[in-house]
Amino acid sequence: MKCAFCGESIKIDGKPGRNDNCPKCNNSLRCCRQCKFFDPHSYNECREVSAERVVDKDRANFCDYFVFRGSSQKRVNKTQDARNALEALFRKSG
Repeated sequence: MKCAFCGESIKIDGKPGRNDNCPKCNNSLRCCRQCKFFDPHSYNECREVSAERVVDKDRANFCDYFVFRGSSQKRVNKTQDARNALEALFRKSG
């Protein structure tokens, strides 16, 4: 993964925390500009339609849909995850 601000290669497991910064430029790693859904041409500059609006794209935030740009993480789908959990709970076992 690379920092969206300076291009520094970053090795991190999972999602970065709100206090994690790039070791080279010290910009936040968990901000909109570092997210794979960030798109300056999309509505609210985000391709994830369920995400809440974040005004300052360069600062750390609490977005539940954050996926580090260039990571192999899959898209978060809370509705489908909940549906799958309910189906597993009420599935007949026999």
